[in-house]
Amino acid sequence: MLENWVVVPTCLPVVLRRCHVCPSGRFRANGRFRVNAHHKLLDVWLLVLCTGCGDTAKLTILERANVRSVRPGLLNRLHENDLVLAAELLQDPTVRRRNRIALDWDGAWRLDTGSSDAPDFRDVSVRFAARIPVRPVRLLAEGCGLSRGEVERLIEEGKVVSAVRLTGKVSGDFTFTLKH
Repeated sequence: MLENWVVVPTCLPVVLRRCHVCPSGRFRANGRFRVNAHHKLLDVWLLVLCTGCGDTAKLTILERANVRSVRPGLLNRLHENDLVLAAELLQDPTVRRRNRIALDWDGAWRLDTGSSDAPDFRDVSVRFAARIPVRPVRLLAEGCGLSRGEVERLIEEGKVVSAVRLTGKVSGDFTFTLKH
C-alpha cells in the first residue's frame, strides 16, 4: 500500500537578515514589489518588513535589466504584486545569494497525509510542493503520530528504510518504508 504525503507551504517564510535600524534579524514578506524604471532599464525589489521595528528593506530581484529582456507576463505579475511569484523568488537560490538572506520555515508549512489509519507495514511517498528544508524525522513523527525519539529508535532498529539519509534535512521528494 503506497501512501502519498505532501509538504505544503501555508504562508511565506520569514526572511533572516540583519535590520539596520533595530537588533532584529527577522523580516516578513507580504508579496509587494517595487518596480522602478530608468528609461529602458528596470530595477525590481521585493519589499520586506522588519518584525521588530517595521522598517522596510528591499531585496534585489532585477538590477538594471533591459525592459525588452523581461517577459511581459513576469512584468505584469510584478506590477500586480503576485504572492505566488514572491514565494517563487524567495526560494530562488540566486536571489537568496545576491541578497545574503536565509529563510526560516518554522510554522510556514503543514504535512498533508491524506489518511488516518496506521497499518503495520506501509510505503510512503513524500512530495514537496516547495523547497522547504525539513528533517525527515519530524515528518515521520508528525505523519505517524509518534514522538521524534520513537522515530529515531525505529530508524536505528531498521524499521524505517529509505534511499535518502533520514538524519539530516531534505527539501526534495523521497520515499520510505515503515515496518512495525
